[in-house]
Amino acid sequence: MDSGHTAWMLTASALVFFMTPGLAFFYGGLVRVKSLVNTIMLSFMTICVVTIVWTLWGYSLAYGPNVTGSPLIEGFIGNLSVLGLEGIRWEPLDSEGSFGGGGVDVLFQMMFAIITPALITGAFVERFKFSTYLIFTIIWITVVYAPVAHWVWGGGWIGADGAGALDFAGGIVIHITAGAAAVAAALLVGKRTNPGLQPNNVPYVILGAAILWFGWFGFNGGSALLADGYAVNAMLVTQISAATAATTWGLIGLFTTGKISGVGVATGAIAGLAAVTPAAGSVNPLGALAIGLGAGAICYFAVELIHRTNLDDALDVFAVHGIGGLWGCIAAGIFAVESIAGDGIKGLIQTGSFEQVWIQAYTAITVLIYTFVITYVILFVLDKIPGLGLRVSESSENQGLDLVEHGEQAEVNDGAN
Repeated sequence: MDSGHTAWMLTASALVFFMTPGLAFFYGGLVRVKSLVNTIMLSFMTICVVTIVWTLWGYSLAYGPNVTGSPLIEGFIGNLSVLGLEGIRWEPLDSEGSFGGGGVDVLFQMMFAIITPALITGAFVERFKFSTYLIFTIIWITVVYAPVAHWVWGGGWIGADGAGALDFAGGIVIHITAGAAAVAAALLVGKRTNPGLQPNNVPYVILGAAILWFGWFGFNGGSALLADGYAVNAMLVTQISAATAATTWGLIGLFTTGKISGVGVATGAIAGLAAVTPAAGSVNPLGALAIGLGAGAICYFAVELIHRTNLDDALDVFAVHGIGGLWGCIAAGIFAVESIAGDGIKGLIQTGSFEQVWIQAYTAITVLIYTFVITYVILFVLDKIPGLGLRVSESSENQGLDLVEHGEQAEVNDGAN
């Protein structure tokens, strides 16, 4: 047992958990006040539902041994050998960081599974049925998140023994899946009756972004699996990318509108964090600077472009997380350096070869397409089930989902003022 490594991974797990409440405030501040409680509750209940699914079968599907017997499913999904976490070892980390299949692994990876569907909710805030979302989350974790996590981290076809794609902490598994699912959801749910959106609480947005930024040190630093120099580099490049992207976003806003928006800078930071996530284990500080610069600019203009379409991805999930994650995955293939990534892994800058860039691109795009198609099918079926459906009525949307779905309000005027 190594108590230092174990303590770090437990701390990192808590940091990643804290990201979902941070996301709740970030999203909550962006919506109208009449749907603030509902927006926060989408994230809060995701914590509860995904924890149960992960315990019963989610972890086993994602990280259990490969299902075998057919070339069609080899490397696609884990089996149910640890259903209900049966047989999981609870010993702490040893000095080599070997906790595969152990309790620390279950806990740390659970937090990643929790935040991913919570990210999707930004696409359909203010108009989605809460009960349908809970059902959707159970299905989506089972048939989208668990398989993709298995492909990348659980011994499947995208990991080091397969295509060799670099995804240190979830650019593919989390951000691309959430972004692709957001597009499918926005298409099927449709536009809000009044899509013009003014944030109800900018301090909530900035507070939420700050909490996310703080938690991201566990997200990326914890993915090193040890309290060592690898974790230090992951945390350092996380900071550099986020700060660079936030600054870039703010400066572009200044040049185009004459103002530096608090919401914009906060959103830029999230874009930089999403982009560096797949690359945090393979790039150095200068690579992170380039990734952050790219994320701030690319995601800014992606938001502007999507706003000119009929797609009502209300809180820009695809533009920030989907595009940011895709850029980060490709950038890992550009800026990876062997001194950080190890095992002879070198990016375009070091080798002049596009091989790693191609691996990054085709695996990321494959996951994007898979996620979009399966998410679309899930939501299409749920929408056709009598008594279920995806969307609240127009009158409920106009009234606000806080009262309609929860019988509560974020702001209550009791007549005293």
